[in-house]
Amino acid sequence: MTTADLSRDPLPLRGRTALVTGVSRRQGIGYAIARRLAAYGASVFVHHHRPHDEEQPWGGDDLEAVLAGVAEQLAPGARIADAGADLAGPDAPQQLVDAAVAEFGHLDVLVCNHARSGGDGALGELDAAMLDGHWAVNTRSSILLAQAFAAQHDGRPGGRIVFMTSGQQQGPMPGEVAYAAAKGALAEITLTISDQLADTGITTNTVNPGPVDTGYLDEPTWQTIRPMFPRGRYGEPDDPARLIAWLTTDEARWITGQVLNTEGGFARWRPRA
Repeated sequence: MTTADLSRDPLPLRGRTALVTGVSRRQGIGYAIARRLAAYGASVFVHHHRPHDEEQPWGGDDLEAVLAGVAEQLAPGARIADAGADLAGPDAPQQLVDAAVAEFGHLDVLVCNHARSGGDGALGELDAAMLDGHWAVNTRSSILLAQAFAAQHDGRPGGRIVFMTSGQQQGPMPGEVAYAAAKGALAEITLTISDQLADTGITTNTVNPGPVDTGYLDEPTWQTIRPMFPRGRYGEPDDPARLIAWLTTDEARWITGQVLNTEGGFARWRPRA
């Protein structure tokens, strides 16, 4: 290999386009991912659904500030565009991909970062609406996004799909059966989808971002779980964003069908009384 082969391009996504879902809060992982991809040279189409955030304890954010924060990382010649969509709708994934393709002409990268939170429970507290609601947003929409993305991809180098799970295979998630089931399904289908898309030049991987403070962590909770973190801190949004952005580059072209955990050594144990 030559020196040129071994050197690193400071803009490894130059000329490529990416769709990142769930980019609606400056404290969120989606925002960190979109900024990383922009800093790597990509044009970025960001999806948001602010009504979901407004229903959560952390509330909504200023979308203009979110978009400006991504735009400030764009490389020369790259662009940003956005669309709001409730991905619980069965037609919304196709419509979102169509909008991104209409804007940029083609998509090279799909990062399914969106998620539904809340409206969950333990066994004995669940009903069909809870389970169906989490399935529609956290599983079905990601699969349909991947299907629409693959249909528009023309085989050029750089095709990438990244799903997001939440570490259900690493430990229990008490009180979140619907969420754990829906997000866990993405990890289980990663190998199947990656196998189907391998001949098209698209890699498919899933990332568990680990415990990341996206604005919900309070001091009493942190003091309780602090011994579980050997590095002495909770995850920050850019921690998983670095891995996800790298997976979209050519350096990761030999990696597909994997479920990757980025948790900073998080040890899942709880002191027993």
